[in-house]
Amino acid sequence: MAEEKLDVVGCGSMVVDLFYRTPRIIRADEKILLRAHTASAAIERTQVGGLVLNHVGWGRILGLKTGIFGKMGDDRNGEFLRDGMDRLGIRHHLTFDGTATAFATIFVDAAGDRAIYMARGATGELTPAEVRNRHGAFIRRANLVSTEISQLPLRTVIAILLFARTHSIPTILDVDVPPSDAIGSLGTRAELERALKLATWLKPSKAAAREIAGNGRDPLKIADAIRAKYGNRAVIITEGDKGCSIVARDTSVRVPAFKVKQVDSTGAGDAFLAGVCAGLRLGLPWEKIGRLANAAGAVAVTRLGAFPSGFEVREEILDIYAEPLALPTPRLDAEPREAAIGDSTGEVEKFFDLALAELAALRGSLNIAAISRTVEIIRTALGRGGRVHVTGVGKPEHVARYAASVFCSVGTPATFLHATETLHGSLGQVHPRDIVIAISNSGSTDELLSTATAIREQGAQLIAITGNKDSSLAQLADLVIHVPVPNEGGGLGLAPRISVLGEVFVLAGLSVALELAHGLTVEEYSRWHRAGAIGEAARRLAETRTSSRRA
Repeated sequence: MAEEKLDVVGCGSMVVDLFYRTPRIIRADEKILLRAHTASAAIERTQVGGLVLNHVGWGRILGLKTGIFGKMGDDRNGEFLRDGMDRLGIRHHLTFDGTATAFATIFVDAAGDRAIYMARGATGELTPAEVRNRHGAFIRRANLVSTEISQLPLRTVIAILLFARTHSIPTILDVDVPPSDAIGSLGTRAELERALKLATWLKPSKAAAREIAGNGRDPLKIADAIRAKYGNRAVIITEGDKGCSIVARDTSVRVPAFKVKQVDSTGAGDAFLAGVCAGLRLGLPWEKIGRLANAAGAVAVTRLGAFPSGFEVREEILDIYAEPLALPTPRLDAEPREAAIGDSTGEVEKFFDLALAELAALRGSLNIAAISRTVEIIRTALGRGGRVHVTGVGKPEHVARYAASVFCSVGTPATFLHATETLHGSLGQVHPRDIVIAISNSGSTDELLSTATAIREQGAQLIAITGNKDSSLAQLADLVIHVPVPNEGGGLGLAPRISVLGEVFVLAGLSVALELAHGLTVEEYSRWHRAGAIGEAARRLAETRTSSRRA
């Protein structure tokens, strides 16, 4: 069954925010006493936060189906953040192999302004390869991908934007820090420029926008200059309590902020971005998108902390927006928790069930007569001085090594034949009287087909074990054992897993038939197994049988 599509999938900072109240934001060499939080009388207050986690959280409040992917530490802070995601029904696709989950120390003054000190931890360790290889399937579920210039390495941001573009998914890039802070700590100037060009929509802060454009005072002119330089569909500049400026094709508009009493400005821009995402999802004109984004930002600053406390704040946003709006209603009961990487019990259980079902179907479709005919061919070849070789490319190479080994252990001498080496001189080990068993699920691997052709030209017989009975390998073979396994299992369903089990399954069965045809005795088996637990068990059994015969 196809995975559910998500309105927005984000990647970037997921942070435990540690809040402190201060009479004012101090300068260098100053000291100040912290104040207790009014509600709890505690000095420190811990909350879910992080630029991307915040905006996908506010997106949930606005009825969007949202998800987040990335890296965190296997620690209490990570558990705290995942609990926050689950409360709002945010899907998450995470790895827990980072050094430590990111955290931020935030000092908020009496006017609601703040100073933030961030330790990006595992967020900054996510690599481009992990984006593609670990999270690619999750990203492809998105209708919109969001990321940030704040904590992620710029090369990782580029990888996210490129992956989304490759799969025709639009992107929005939140430029939270100015270029002067990003260059050096997050990457190079060239990487920053490339990221800005790759984004479908840009949402820079006012300070970042001024640096990107080369200064300037008029936000609309700055936005227009940025859009002209980087070719984005729209540039949306946040201006704090003044609102926002938006420049898109045929649009240049300033949308004033709503007047509210500010308690903490920490999450305003994140809630604003969620409003932009919701407006895009609804297909609103840009002025209304700005108005909805400003309403979300206004609600965010009326409380301490950047992450929404619950769905009750949705009505506050709609009240401020004060226009009819057909927002989707978020449903928690219909949205099970996303299985995280590192906590993938459900996915593993699904794989085991699928593997057993595929092997059962294979057992029902196997042509046992083909296995019997293979035994006849092998015994005939051995009788006239021929030998058995087993070959494969990729994962089947390992299967071939196993098969050659197990055949030898039960009385049928066999060797592993390296497919590519065969084309570079090793074909000399194959004689016209020999049998070669070639393993390939697809039956179309170029290297193996070249080897199979050379084997036939050498005069040896070829037996194909393949999942495709109409393949080129099957057409070259004297005999085909068909091993159809249509489903591999796993997240992408691409890595050879169940097909390999099927090949081993059939070859193990063939080894049973060869053992019986040889007439293997326990004495022979014990002589060939001089070491290990199996050898010891075989010797004990041989000695017992010898004693019984003497008696």
